[in-house]
Amino acid sequence: MSTIVNNINQLDPKGSYTYADYLLWQFSERVELIKGKILKMSPAPSRNHQEISWIIARQLDKIFRKTSCKMYTAPFDVRLVDFKNSSDDSQIVSVVQPDLCVICDHNKLDEKGCIGAPDLIIEILSPGNSTKEMDLKFDLYQENKVKEYWIVNPMEKMILIYVLENDRFVGLKPITEKSLLQSAVFPNLKFKAKVVFDL
Repeated sequence: MSTIVNNINQLDPKGSYTYADYLLWQFSERVELIKGKILKMSPAPSRNHQEISWIIARQLDKIFRKTSCKMYTAPFDVRLVDFKNSSDDSQIVSVVQPDLCVICDHNKLDEKGCIGAPDLIIEILSPGNSTKEMDLKFDLYQENKVKEYWIVNPMEKMILIYVLENDRFVGLKPITEKSLLQSAVFPNLKFKAKVVFDL
């Protein structure tokens, strides 16, 4: 019989877990699972992080409110199937909470969130989480065939966009504060990058 976990210290940090385990965790710390391994998230994003998230969300909403695609902001569970193509909770070993994501295939949506790759994922870097976004999540999103992945770097005032081509992410020219940002997958999604960083 599965047991509710109320304290993160009850978990083995070197252990391997599944989404079925994740559903039993009722502690205050925010965590993600990447290939069965626990990754702690920041207790609460900074004010700057939240402002940037809402600025981008408003730009996305202008485009996607007129379409059948759905936009979500964190916390929103995205379960990635790691090639098993299974909706069995005990087989899913990656659960992430992207800052923003867009999902156009409604078959991927259920009451728990999303199962399978969103079409667009946007992650906003915070001091201390850049390794996770630039390395672990990059590989995970590429393997699961996320069509487009943005990494927003507030410290450098830059946005990196990666587009899936032949199952590999290809990086576009970095978007700087003075550039026009345009999605490759959603051409109507375009806006001046300055609005993101001009806080």
